[in-house]
This record gives sequence, structure tokens and C-alpha cells, in this order.
Amino acid sequence: MQLGYTIIYVPDVESSLCFFEQAFGFKRRFLHESGTYGELETGSTTLAFADHGLAEMNFQGGHIAAHSSPKPLGMELGLVTRDVHAAHARALEQGARELAAPTSKPWGQTVSYVRCPDGTLVELCSPIAP
Repeated sequence: MQLGYTIIYVPDVESSLCFFEQAFGFKRRFLHESGTYGELETGSTTLAFADHGLAEMNFQGGHIAAHSSPKPLGMELGLVTRDVHAAHARALEQGARELAAPTSKPWGQTVSYVRCPDGTLVELCSPIAP
């Protein structure tokens, strides 16, 4: 078993792809012609976005839309970068909301938290030294 992909349900797939391209520097891999599903090049695990309408088809009991939740959902995307301060500033410039400014942790890692316009919670962190 291995983690193949993470799908985030969003109100506008194209907007989420654009935000992650501009804020975090990812390249677009794919956007379905319907505009309801798209993927980014993120390494061995794919980061994908799907329209809330697809979630409604998949989950008959409904789901919680991150963008309309007053608080971030209890999960995050962890993006590793050598320059957390610059990545954090770029995310804010592109429309993310700051939840926690870059902070040095006791174990030597720098960490910050932002909430993307689509509601996704992102941790920006430096690599953990071995």
C-alpha cells in the first residue's frame, strides 16, 4: 500500500490550481475539460482538486466544505521548503490568510500555517534535520 493522491474538494478547481501554482510554485499536471477535477505536479504523491459537485455524487450524506467552515478542518497539507518565511509571505500575497506566522520549533524546524482561499489548511515547514 502507498499513498497515491490527496483530493481536496473545492468550489472552483481552476482557482485552486492557480492559487497553488502562484503561491507555492507547483506546476499543473492536468485539468479535466469539465473543470471539475485537476492535478498538480507535487512529487510521488499527487495533489488533486475536485469540485464540490463531485463530492455530492460520491458522498450521499453530504460533506463539510472547507471554504465555508468558520474554522479550518482537522487536517492539513504539509509543504516542505527551505525558506518558510518567503513561502509564507508569497502565500499571503496570493490571498492566503495567516493562521500562525513562521516560528522556530524546539526540534529545529521552522513552521507556519496559512488558510488558502478555498479553505485548505497548509503547514509550511522546513525539512526536519536527521
